[in-house]
Amino acid sequence: MVGLVACGSVSSIKALWETRINKIKQEKEDQRSRTARGGATGRLGVGVWEDRAVLARLKQKLQTEDGRLILRLEHEDWKVLPGCLVQLSQVQEWQIHRTGLQKIPHFISSFQNLLVLDLSRNGVTEIPPQIGSLTRLRELLLSYNRVGFVPVELSGCESLERLELAMNRDLNQLPDQLMRLKNLHHLDLSMNDFTCVPDCVVSLPALEWLDMGGNQLEHLPEDIDRMEKLHTLWLQRNRLERLPDGISRMTRLDTLVLSSNQLRDIPPLMEDMSNLRFVNFRDNPLTLDVTLPCRAVKHEDEEDDEEDDREMFGREFMLMYIRESRKRAYAMLNMHCVNR
Repeated sequence: MVGLVACGSVSSIKALWETRINKIKQEKEDQRSRTARGGATGRLGVGVWEDRAVLARLKQKLQTEDGRLILRLEHEDWKVLPGCLVQLSQVQEWQIHRTGLQKIPHFISSFQNLLVLDLSRNGVTEIPPQIGSLTRLRELLLSYNRVGFVPVELSGCESLERLELAMNRDLNQLPDQLMRLKNLHHLDLSMNDFTCVPDCVVSLPALEWLDMGGNQLEHLPEDIDRMEKLHTLWLQRNRLERLPDGISRMTRLDTLVLSSNQLRDIPPLMEDMSNLRFVNFRDNPLTLDVTLPCRAVKHEDEEDDEEDDREMFGREFMLMYIRESRKRAYAMLNMHCVNR
């Protein structure tokens, strides 16, 4: 009887200790869970505070000029723009220069009030298709970046008036759909890798100013006169060997820069371009050696380099070259007739 009581007592004590041990284990497990949840909440809280701090920093970069709200970032490290920036979607102009920015964020589509997007002199490598949703955008300035491809969606920016893509080096083509940009009047494609003028450029109905200097252009389109409103054309530092006759039908053209090409002649029909005020043929292997006569009277405020420029390029030089070319052609024709 005594043995049974002792045995029962031991069993009861063992069960009691097991209950206590399990309770302690459960309390420890609950504590670990609370700690883990607390840590996650803490980390989340840190993230929220970091976003608030970045947003506050960005708000300090806001300026108002001519009634526009502008975000201006320069000479700072912003390789990636933070997502919290969407809280400033009322901004109408981005001026972000020399920040090392590598990509235009996809949330750019949230900035429906954006009129100017100036990201010049960064490291941007691509234009996201979301850019096409910015139907109020008037200026897109991406010169001195690393853009190698222009998306078709850019044609959706129906209000675009100014597009600058100079010095992106590997850029060598544009999508045909860009001809839909009915309001584009200023286009800078200089210092890239184009070997021809894209057809969409020739088809832009409102284009007035075009710079394709510093490319690899080997020829110009024969129907270049389709650019009826063009008044300024920069083609310096290319590989052009001849000019199409169609250039003489560009009646509004008043500035034509052709320096540092491989031109050997000047089309005689350019003599009729009455609106052409400035033309530059410097550093071309022209066949004829033509020099303008010195002016009888030199004004006191006229510098020597201006006189040199007058000899090397300008309307007077072009007209004299054409006349001299025609004169020599007539002389050769007469000589041929005499010999017959």
